Amino acid sequence: MATEGGGKEMNEIKTQFTTREGLYKLLPHSEYSRPNRVPFNSQGSNPVRVSFVNLNDQSGNGDRLCFNVGRELYFYIYKGVRKAADLSKPIDKRIYKGTQPTCHDFNHLTATAESVSLLVGFSAGQVQLIDPIKKETSKLFNEERLIDKSRVTCVKWVPGSESLFLVAHSSGNMFLYNVEHTCGTTAPHYQLLKQGESFAVHTCKSKSTRNPLLKWTVGEGALNEFAFSPDGKFLACVSQDGFLRVFSFDSVELHGTMKSYFGGLLCVCWSPDGKYIVTGGEDDLVTVWSFVDCRVIARGHGHKSWVSVVAFDPYTTSVEESDPMEFSGSDEDFQDLLHFGRDRANSTQSRLSKRNSTDSRPVSVTYRFGSVGQDTQLCLWDLTEDILFPHQPLSRARTHTNVMNATSPPAGSNGNSVTTPGNSVPPPLPRSNSLPHSAVSNAGSKSSVMDGAIASGVSKFATLSLHDRKERHHEKDHKRNHSMGHISSKSSDKLNLVTKTKTDPAKTLGTPLCPRMEDVPLLEPLICKKIAHERLTVLIFLEDCIVTACQEGFICTWGRPGKVGSLSSPGQASSPGGTVV
Repeated sequence: MATEGGGKEMNEIKTQFTTREGLYKLLPHSEYSRPNRVPFNSQGSNPVRVSFVNLNDQSGNGDRLCFNVGRELYFYIYKGVRKAADLSKPIDKRIYKGTQPTCHDFNHLTATAESVSLLVGFSAGQVQLIDPIKKETSKLFNEERLIDKSRVTCVKWVPGSESLFLVAHSSGNMFLYNVEHTCGTTAPHYQLLKQGESFAVHTCKSKSTRNPLLKWTVGEGALNEFAFSPDGKFLACVSQDGFLRVFSFDSVELHGTMKSYFGGLLCVCWSPDGKYIVTGGEDDLVTVWSFVDCRVIARGHGHKSWVSVVAFDPYTTSVEESDPMEFSGSDEDFQDLLHFGRDRANSTQSRLSKRNSTDSRPVSVTYRFGSVGQDTQLCLWDLTEDILFPHQPLSRARTHTNVMNATSPPAGSNGNSVTTPGNSVPPPLPRSNSLPHSAVSNAGSKSSVMDGAIASGVSKFATLSLHDRKERHHEKDHKRNHSMGHISSKSSDKLNLVTKTKTDPAKTLGTPLCPRMEDVPLLEPLICKKIAHERLTVLIFLEDCIVTACQEGFICTWGRPGKVGSLSSPGQASSPGGTVV
């Protein structure tokens, strides 16, 4: 940490910050890292990532933490704000040769105190399934790199599934795997299942069922990250070509698209109720996109460099009841309205804020989300009612794009009929024709959204048989796509279905796909603090703290207001099983 008086105040690393809910404080005793705590040379290495899982055991220490630094992978008991970290006792530690871990994900559905399933993606393209509690390596997928030779950029279990997982690569391909199936000894052959604007989906053509079940080819350049909606029905992908693409996962239909202001998009997340998607990337901006309206509703400028992670905080929100006469439902109905995809009713209700308002809408929600970037800064943002539902024209240019569409429900629907990810109500049929601004989606071709389980849908995909298709060849993984003329010039690429008029930034700028800066509200961060020496790569919101990590491999815990308690005393910080670090 910077010493007092050392350099300008703006260059000092902050150890606390204050928001409307109170003081957030860095807890040095809850900092995780490699046991020897030697700063890692971060140049040229893959981003440090952190994954959490709760084992639901009775000890009160059910949280487990996994993180990668360089060639190393660590698995610890996470003691959060309660006890000090004991770095000398990792549950499991692995050092890899010839490849580096790049990302990982726990299966929360199958996790127990005795066993946990952890997927790990690698820089050479493989994916490993391990059990760090049993210290076992169960399976290795794409071992011979016959499926994809490029770096794994994102790996996640399919929500609600014990066996299906999705893997994205810097080649621009995504693959759906089943842990029960093998990958085969030869390169897979594919058959076209569906294709649309700048995407294609293939199934694996094989006499016996094998991995991968599906191959998605999305956009141009690296596929940097994807995220499932809270209900698991939709998939948001961000690519190096600067596009956000949102798909219905079951029916493999394109729901909507958005283009970055310039450069690639690096990160994406869903609001807890599935109504909004936030992206960040090489334009140094965070962009808020409405799932229902398929349009940009706000941008946020606070970072001085690329935005590497965006995440919503489901525990910090305020709910406003404007007119009691408009809402007379039970408490259960009220919670349904605030359904956040997970059981967070207690933490949400504890932060309900009932204020006076002249607005006629019964309930409105203020969303909190955060972002971290290569500028070593943490930004927190509030997405408020005046942005979501502007009362008055914010400017002449914004009047029609924001006010009219935000305050009136889409055509052919009442205010409650548009189902968003996270809602428990099955989607209406057809849903696509009621979406304004879906100029870039093939909405007219969609007739329904499949209600069947993901597993059953995939099993049907795996049994189709059509002729084989050549695998797509990509140029360099990471392109700084400030000028995307090369996309339209690749006429030999059969999967490239985007015309020049839709990929040329000069043509997309000023359209619903990529509105100009003056055409949408510009958010200012609540706080923007330098909290690390190296670029930040992790931001996770937990109930009692915020977890960040930088490329040096230091995982930091920020206690929420009122959650630190007695740990301010050094004597109590070194409770049994922990050592002060």
